[in-house]
Amino acid sequence: MIPLVSPPLRASVLAACALLAGCAQLSPDGGFGRVQDIAAQKLGAAPAWNRTLEDTRRSETRVAQLLPAGQLANADDAVQIALINNPDLQASFAELGVAEADLVQAGRLPNPGFSFARTHAGDDIKIERSLTLGLLQLVTMPAASRIEARRFEQVRLQLAARVLATAAQTRQAYYKAVASQQGLAYQEQVGQAAEAAHELAAKMAERGNYSRLDAAREQLFYAETQTRLQRVRREALQDKETLARLMGLPPSFTLPARLPALPRQIDTADDIERQAVEQRLDVQAARMELEGLRASLGLTRATRFVNVLDLGALRTSESGKAPEIGYQVSLEIPLFDWGQARVAKAEAIYMQSANKLAAAALDARAQARLAWRERQDAYALARRYRDDIVPLRSRMSEETLLRYNGMLISVFELLADAREQAATVNAAIEAERDFWIADAGLQLALGGPAATAAPQQGKQP
Repeated sequence: MIPLVSPPLRASVLAACALLAGCAQLSPDGGFGRVQDIAAQKLGAAPAWNRTLEDTRRSETRVAQLLPAGQLANADDAVQIALINNPDLQASFAELGVAEADLVQAGRLPNPGFSFARTHAGDDIKIERSLTLGLLQLVTMPAASRIEARRFEQVRLQLAARVLATAAQTRQAYYKAVASQQGLAYQEQVGQAAEAAHELAAKMAERGNYSRLDAAREQLFYAETQTRLQRVRREALQDKETLARLMGLPPSFTLPARLPALPRQIDTADDIERQAVEQRLDVQAARMELEGLRASLGLTRATRFVNVLDLGALRTSESGKAPEIGYQVSLEIPLFDWGQARVAKAEAIYMQSANKLAAAALDARAQARLAWRERQDAYALARRYRDDIVPLRSRMSEETLLRYNGMLISVFELLADAREQAATVNAAIEAERDFWIADAGLQLALGGPAATAAPQQGKQP
């Protein structure tokens, strides 16, 4: 059999193809290590991609370790469980595999084409064979690989930002669930006080020792308290369900009885806007997208006139004649389409990406300012309740109890004071909850944890 091309040329082509094809390979972790490193740096907790049965079992073991006897200890454990068990987050990790596949595909040589033709005229037989390769795609392959590499890194940054968002949502849901449960406990105390006052007022009204107007007031307050208790109980169940959904678990775990204590102080930041622009992953992803589109625009301009360029080897054999060996070049002639539309489209997409980057930076600055002020205000309000309002209410309750023991006030006044004290404590719990939620929101707005002092333990309303 006569070879289609000479052996040295064929060996060189095959060696070059094997070398270029071997440069692009799928990584063992699918590029997930970069996402884990970013999350560990900004959260102190790393996500897990459960791609295999072994990975899933490892995550299940880790979840069991973080929930000893079904007890959820703190917000950090809730975040860690969500990062390895949240089904929505696991589904988004598949985007990384798609992006890496596109990157590897961009680094692979195009498959050659083979054509075969056989004709005859009487006893004369003519056979034509050709082997073609997309030369333009081969020439532009390095530039295309660089573009796909930027897109791959952009997807990794977007996934890391999604991890940070899931962590912030889980942390906020944890504080809401704990505060709802703590508020429910105090609301049940209010309900008990209202029930006692209602029963006592009913008995005294039967004996004529209590006016109908006062008895109606106690009955109305009792009805409103039971309604409020039912509403608070429903909100507590809903908040726990939200936390359980983010963690990817049924709501059978047990939460702590109280919110963590407020920190002694919160530090000020020098330039939160600059910190947000530098650390926010969505801003980094938008910047990387702009750089990739800039390179893509250059590639579009370079290939605006020639979009198809194929190189092929030919071999023609005919009866009674020596084989004809040669090559052919296929070139697109820019007769009707000069590529202006492709270049204009690329330039429009580039300008759109530039404006998106400017908008992302502007939003990052605004969100950082708002989140910072919200946390400052929430901290000031929570401290006001903790240091001023709750202690004053406690002293008032002590004085009320002394007057009741001295038979200076009635039991109804004592019960009313207990209801007011519980309402004040509920307001203090909500203020502390708002601070912790604002603190998690600030971490998300800055693209990383804010500088906060260690919590002061033991001082709770």
